[in-house]
Amino acid sequence: MSPGELAALGTATCWTASSLTFEAAARRIGSLSLNLIRVVAAFGWLAIAGWLLRGRALPTDATAAQWGWLTLSGLVGMTLGDLCTFRAYVEIGARRTAVISTSTPIFAAALGWIGLGERVTAVEALGMVVIVLGVALAVSGRAGDGGHGRTGRGVLLALGGSLGQAGGLLLSKHGLAGYPVVPATQIRVLAGIAGFAVVLTVARWWRNLAGALHDRLALGYTTAGALLGPCIGVALSLYAVTHAHAGVAASIMSTTPILIIPIVIARGERVGLEGVIGAACAVAGVALLAAA
Repeated sequence: MSPGELAALGTATCWTASSLTFEAAARRIGSLSLNLIRVVAAFGWLAIAGWLLRGRALPTDATAAQWGWLTLSGLVGMTLGDLCTFRAYVEIGARRTAVISTSTPIFAAALGWIGLGERVTAVEALGMVVIVLGVALAVSGRAGDGGHGRTGRGVLLALGGSLGQAGGLLLSKHGLAGYPVVPATQIRVLAGIAGFAVVLTVARWWRNLAGALHDRLALGYTTAGALLGPCIGVALSLYAVTHAHAGVAASIMSTTPILIIPIVIARGERVGLEGVIGAACAVAGVALLAAA
């Protein structure tokens, strides 16, 4: 396995670990508190990375256009998308949420066709069908997944998270043109912080957040997840696509749903055959999209 492929596997591993740590934190302090604490912690990690890599802890060299596109991307992808995703962790668990998140390429292709005039090839269409079938099979399984809410509502939330991620990704393409990834991610995170602050204000959640800040275990989970996800995971993914074929790297990085399965089995949760086959099917669909 080449260094790029190893980095891609490391990316999938980081995203698997971060989803599980965020799930554990959300069950203790709630998804609203988690999201604000998570993005604040991520901004801190990114500031350290920016200072070490660029000599700048803050994205002070971004243009007005880059601030605009990346801020909008952060609001759509991090605030709306992640808000849905992390609530889905509570409702249906990390494994099912991760499997449903493989529908993101479908939304990305649809939004790209509508907004950018991008056309879907026959192979890409086949990949989308395979993903949809895999997701449907996985969520139809009756095995427990650690969720404690309504399955239907959890699935809708997970799909909403995928739609937000797809929209945020397309918007970020404009802001990332000619600008480094670390400070660009900082701008998106800043937008996420502002967005979640508004959400917490509307929901009158600040008193609950104050209580969450006293939960040291939840803070530990959240800080670790913020380091693994938006910091190390993103860095490894960028290394992977520059040192391996993009299709190969993307396929390996999409194995997060598969990597979660042995972990949830090890902690005593049951995973039905439908979940295993559905996860494999969804990943196969993503592989088709990557190879198209």
